[in-house]
Amino acid sequence: MPELIDRWLGAQLATVPDYHEFPGVDATAAAFAEIAAAHPRVARLARVGTSRLGEPIESLVVGDGARHAIVFAFPHPNEPIGGLTATHLARQLCADAALCGSFDLTWHVIGCADPDGARLNEGWFGGPFTRTHYARNFYRPAGDEQIEWTFPFQHKTAYFDAVLPETAALVRLIDRLRPAFMCSLHNSELGGAYYYLSRPLAELYPVLQAIPTALGVPLHRGEAEGPSIKTLAAGVFAEMRADEIYDYQESLGQDMSAFRSGASSSEYASRYGTVTLIGELPYWTDAAADDTSPAPISHAQALRDQADGLADFLDVAGAALAATRADLRVGTPFASPFTRAASYFIDALADLPAANRRRADAPEAQRPATVAEAASCADVVHSFRLRYGGMLLRALDGELAVGRGTPAIRAQHARLAAVFDDWCAAAAAVTPAEPLPIRSLVATQYAALLATARQVAGREAAGR
Repeated sequence: MPELIDRWLGAQLATVPDYHEFPGVDATAAAFAEIAAAHPRVARLARVGTSRLGEPIESLVVGDGARHAIVFAFPHPNEPIGGLTATHLARQLCADAALCGSFDLTWHVIGCADPDGARLNEGWFGGPFTRTHYARNFYRPAGDEQIEWTFPFQHKTAYFDAVLPETAALVRLIDRLRPAFMCSLHNSELGGAYYYLSRPLAELYPVLQAIPTALGVPLHRGEAEGPSIKTLAAGVFAEMRADEIYDYQESLGQDMSAFRSGASSSEYASRYGTVTLIGELPYWTDAAADDTSPAPISHAQALRDQADGLADFLDVAGAALAATRADLRVGTPFASPFTRAASYFIDALADLPAANRRRADAPEAQRPATVAEAASCADVVHSFRLRYGGMLLRALDGELAVGRGTPAIRAQHARLAAVFDDWCAAAAAVTPAEPLPIRSLVATQYAALLATARQVAGREAAGR
């Protein structure tokens, strides 16, 4: 183990078992019920809310510390690593009194914050863990239906109060507990591990960087998820805030009247001084993920290539959506979740190619790209084609399955299915055949969570 991972953290890493698949909603709920039943003196299940389709959302409450920590998995329903991380955390807190008592925290651990959406991803949770199988069984809600991005928000001309029932459950919990620490357990797709922090904690950065390296997971050194995001250290970013995204897009001259999403959980909890960690772990990686050597192209060219690839994708997907929009009942209450999500993202990405070309024209983009930057720019095209093209294909599949295969739906399904196979083949050509071990991903999230909680506990103790 690297020197930065001390004996205590190393011992906790050793507790993480091997995994071969991701459990679904029912299995995760059963695991939490089993943990509560096995440890009635130290833990209890508490109902915190109800999903839109009527599923209970529960937290496991462990410990009796003076301050509170909230940990929740499935902030996006296509991100199941956190379900295993939350389950392991809950089990360890109950079984290890010394661990639970070391933070002076009462823990509130939610195994699945979006059960409805998670069920729509269960088709790929058991593998095979290829990008093609993932994409054909993928679901990510439209932006204004995502739990992580539907917290109350008001900024300039933007106003969002269409808070989802699942988000409202987290709002109530945050308002009631005013947590000292919160962790939202996320996944990326391809590349390396990276983190978001709600405030700078410079002494924590080396530990966060060392954890994935010790577990064979590269640290992400490519592009940030968005140009408005501030880098704190390699693989560590400042929290992504809706107000900063709004201001950046406004500075580019974009029409902000269509800004539809709310704030993030981290942004909302910041009113209480909460330290929030978001851990992003990939399923697949490649050698370029942490390669900072110069690439044979400029950063500007990497951005232009990405813009061209996204524009081609939007031409194909946009044409398929335009031809079937009426039959898919886009914009009506009768549209399926896949239709709502695919149409949202295809429409929302319309301005991205032009924005990337503007970035490419800036003087600072004329430098050489790093290998990691070039690879991450290229993979955005693969990821978006598979994610959003796959959801549009699922929307068309659904209409055919229930007997609503109009001529337009049948024609566009055939065209999109053919080009989607080409997109999958192109992605597979640059993606390793073997995914990262699930244990390494869970262990990275688990150790990063504990390290940050320990940092918060140490700072609070120093201030008392």
